[in-house]
Amino acid sequence: TVVCEKVKTLKGNEGYDAKTGKYTDMIKAGIIDPAKVARTALQNAASISALLLTTEAMITDLPEENDDHGHGPGGGGGGMGGMGGMGGMGGMPGMM
Repeated sequence: TVVCEKVKTLKGNEGYDAKTGKYTDMIKAGIIDPAKVARTALQNAASISALLLTTEAMITDLPEENDDHGHGPGGGGGGMGGMGGMGGMGGMPGMM
């Protein structure tokens, strides 16, 4: 509380270095980011990542109903009877 009141009156980059117990220019001392802020940011990021990885459900749009079920045109029938298929592929018995 005494430290907080003193820090409120400081100008520029001045702040309290808890490690040394002195008021100093925080940038020159290499204290750029308060430890609690960085720790909290990392904890929140890890928490959200874990939540996304363990989600077992997803929200999507309903499929549109239509008569074309994505099937292409009808396929051709088998090869011409008695042709025996491709060499080495078996084909009809006795035709090779």
